[in-house]
Amino acid sequence: MAVDDLFGEAGSAPAPRRTREEKPANVANAGSYSAADIEVLEGLEPVRRRPGMYIGGTDAKALHHLFAEVIDNSMDEAIAGHATRIEVHYGADGYLTVVDNGRGIPVENHPKFPGRSTLEIVMTTLHAGGKFDSKAYETSGGLHGVGVSVVNALSDELVVEVARDQELFRQTFSRGKPTSKVTRVGTVHNRRGTTQRFHPDPQIFGDKAAFSPARLFRMTRSKAYLFGGVELRWSCDDVHATDEVPAKATFHFPGGLRDFLAARIEGEPRITDDIFSGNAGKPGSHGACEWAISWNLGDGFVNSYCNTIPTGDGGTHEQGLRTALLRGLRNYADLTGNKRAAVLTAEDVLAHCSAMLSVFVREPEFVGQTKDKLSSSEATRIVDNALRDAFDHWLTASPQQAGKLLDWAVDRAEERLRRKKEKEVDRQSATRKLRLPGKLADCTQSAAQGAELFIVEGDSAGGSAKQARQRASQAVLPLRGKVLNVAGATRDKVAANQQIADLTQALGCGTRDRYREDDLRYDKIILMTDADVDGAHIASLLMTFFFQEMPKLIDDGHLYLAMPPLFRLSAGPKVAYAMNEAHRDALLETEFKGKKPDITRFKGLGEMPYAHLRETTMDKRTRSLLQVRVLQDRDDTRTSVDRLMGSKPEARFEFIQENAELVRDLDI
Repeated sequence: MAVDDLFGEAGSAPAPRRTREEKPANVANAGSYSAADIEVLEGLEPVRRRPGMYIGGTDAKALHHLFAEVIDNSMDEAIAGHATRIEVHYGADGYLTVVDNGRGIPVENHPKFPGRSTLEIVMTTLHAGGKFDSKAYETSGGLHGVGVSVVNALSDELVVEVARDQELFRQTFSRGKPTSKVTRVGTVHNRRGTTQRFHPDPQIFGDKAAFSPARLFRMTRSKAYLFGGVELRWSCDDVHATDEVPAKATFHFPGGLRDFLAARIEGEPRITDDIFSGNAGKPGSHGACEWAISWNLGDGFVNSYCNTIPTGDGGTHEQGLRTALLRGLRNYADLTGNKRAAVLTAEDVLAHCSAMLSVFVREPEFVGQTKDKLSSSEATRIVDNALRDAFDHWLTASPQQAGKLLDWAVDRAEERLRRKKEKEVDRQSATRKLRLPGKLADCTQSAAQGAELFIVEGDSAGGSAKQARQRASQAVLPLRGKVLNVAGATRDKVAANQQIADLTQALGCGTRDRYREDDLRYDKIILMTDADVDGAHIASLLMTFFFQEMPKLIDDGHLYLAMPPLFRLSAGPKVAYAMNEAHRDALLETEFKGKKPDITRFKGLGEMPYAHLRETTMDKRTRSLLQVRVLQDRDDTRTSVDRLMGSKPEARFEFIQENAELVRDLDI
């Protein structure tokens, strides 16, 4: 799908290409390049021209980055010891409000810009801020005075209120430009700090763009975990409130990351009973570090932060964590005489490791404006020094727990070495016979590009598909019966399921954290099930499997749904296919009006003649495919999948109750 250029001319046709032999009509004009060709963008226009350079794009993640920029400024005030409370409110009108009780942005005229207030300079000028020299803030998430001005540039309306010295000031902005002067509203008592209320610009993010209440709620709560000295208050209008998102909530966690991690892994079976947690340095000061680590049987994760900024892509502080944990476990192995631990790597130790890490660094360096990855080399040393002795003491204090962790990590390492020795699934060649999983009928081409795997239900449908396929590029894998619902099954049950094993082996790319795009044996994975309720159920089970076990496969656009017809209509030489009853009735009123065509209803793909199956569903020239994509927030999608496909029947019952009124035709 083509994406419209946000700032280009709509509907403009591309210029015709010139061949190398052709020369421009006017060589002098074509080769001219003067000062008049140099465009100078003023104010915040660069942000509106190229928002992706400042917030990473215009998608949902970029939209919520606006909120992160605003609340990070308030957190900087709290970390510096000037604010104790931050309030967040999401209104029904789509406006987001962030309030803190810090010092407030200065409103007096700036000495370098006579006649312009400092507040206006901060909101409308790139690289204007108080965090360049670490005088006003020892550590901060803001670095170069870009964040809040970017929010202003990408909002169609923004209102700032500043309470300083018992006086309240207000100024309004739109799309990066002030729409009013700084106005003294009046005298206030028992109030100080900054209030920012803004609405994302639909010209940038689209008319339907809106904040996710659940995502805002989680982001707000996480800030309270990261700094115990601040209280965060959340509120939203009733239209946004759900079971997951309350209308009002207050967060204050003196336990910090330990409380955060305990809440995150609640109910998961643990390899170690206790959480390894601690801190070093004065909270919020340069060199301070806090951590909470647990080893669980479920999937592991590492959530890291620098100056309360989430670093989703990790960085140097996570490298310090890896180094400290690997060294500590190896030292304990030497102490106890465990020679098997010599093969340990950091990946073995961090597998199934759930970790929270927060570090404070003066003037940190990030990769990019969105600050997803920390690059400050100093952070590695800070984390390594903080964890080194603490981890040694934690291990020696509980020999039984330490021994359990060491044995588990060594088992992981030995399993990794065994997998390395195993021969990878390879295509059939003249000198080697391919080990085909299950009843896979593989294609003959060796390259993954252009190769397709059709997953069908049952041997009957598999037989028809094998006859209808193009042997060179199309493979068929029949599955027997209903696929295991991986959302409601344990990891052991998933690992022991033969159908899942056959499918995983056929794809060859691994699952979860072991997924490897380069090893995927097919370009398209096509779910081809019957056009009935059972077929839809099997397709939903397979999509659940890919979403949970191979989410990157969906993100890379490899998963598709085939669209087999339900009816065949023929009258003489005229033949048409209908996808459903409504489509059939429409064809009878249009293409076959006044005729009495023969109507065949396909009970399943196995009863469809292979020629019809090829023509309607498998032939690349005539078929229709639906690409499976995750369009909404991934966390919201995961919640929906767990609700509908998980092990809790009450969640599905609740969904049925909520949507029962939408049912029109119920097949009982």
